[in-house]
Amino acid sequence: MPRRALRRALAAVATAVSAVAVGLAAPAAHAAEPLTYVALGDSYSAGSGILPTDPRAPLLCLRSALNYPNVIAGRTGAALTDVTCGGAQTKDFSAAQYPGVPPQLDAVGSGTRLVTLTIGGNDNNTFIGALLACGTAGIVTGGQGSPCKTLYGSTFEDRIEDSTYPAVKASLQKIRAKAPAAQVAVLGYPWILPPTADPSCYAKMPIASGDVPYLRGIQARLNAVIARAAQETGTTYVDFSRTSEGHDACRAAGTRWVEPLLFGTNVVPVHPNALGERRMAEQTLTALGLG
Repeated sequence: MPRRALRRALAAVATAVSAVAVGLAAPAAHAAEPLTYVALGDSYSAGSGILPTDPRAPLLCLRSALNYPNVIAGRTGAALTDVTCGGAQTKDFSAAQYPGVPPQLDAVGSGTRLVTLTIGGNDNNTFIGALLACGTAGIVTGGQGSPCKTLYGSTFEDRIEDSTYPAVKASLQKIRAKAPAAQVAVLGYPWILPPTADPSCYAKMPIASGDVPYLRGIQARLNAVIARAAQETGTTYVDFSRTSEGHDACRAAGTRWVEPLLFGTNVVPVHPNALGERRMAEQTLTALGLG
């Protein structure tokens, strides 16, 4: 090999070796910071009644380790702060729900990048009040007629419009103010009852036949005001009105997302099971573009 060609070859090798050495000495690129995620809300967010429970949660909150916030965090690698708590109302965002349980909004800050919540169902005792009232009336009439509708008429829906709607909207505004850079998603409630009475379901959900569509209408109104509050505050609303159809508490185990009042599998009845929480998580991820 001519000397000139040899010198060029040696120079090229030296340059290559130098580049490798520099590459090995350079610090590794920093991994992307995990998404800072705060989960707020009531028992539908907490997954109350689904085992195992979250060992870090206050006992009274009945928070599950399999709730939809944990599913979302597991699939996105997000750094989750979960302050969901069974029985929570909108007022518990700004005040302690139980002694030693801080206001939920204390967990939200300017560095928060994702917030999810399910809230409103406990305001005005909507879920428990309506279910107990209609269940009692349904037993008295042997499942016939619409005794609950006759007794209460528009009472529950009026309270939802007059009180729950502004409370949910105000809560979303507070979240926005505390975490202006965050994606915020408020979830609707998956269907508890089918559109019309199913006689085979009465043993599990003792609601009179005429009160099944009545209760379904109350839930539809609740979801509608949550959706309206979301739209008015620039919040993502996660709608289960189509996807949870056919997965109500009257369906068989393995199909239903919500457990019935009687003969269910959860510790807490009329709440989502583990399948329901997974499906809620999946649709939320899709709605937020994270799926």
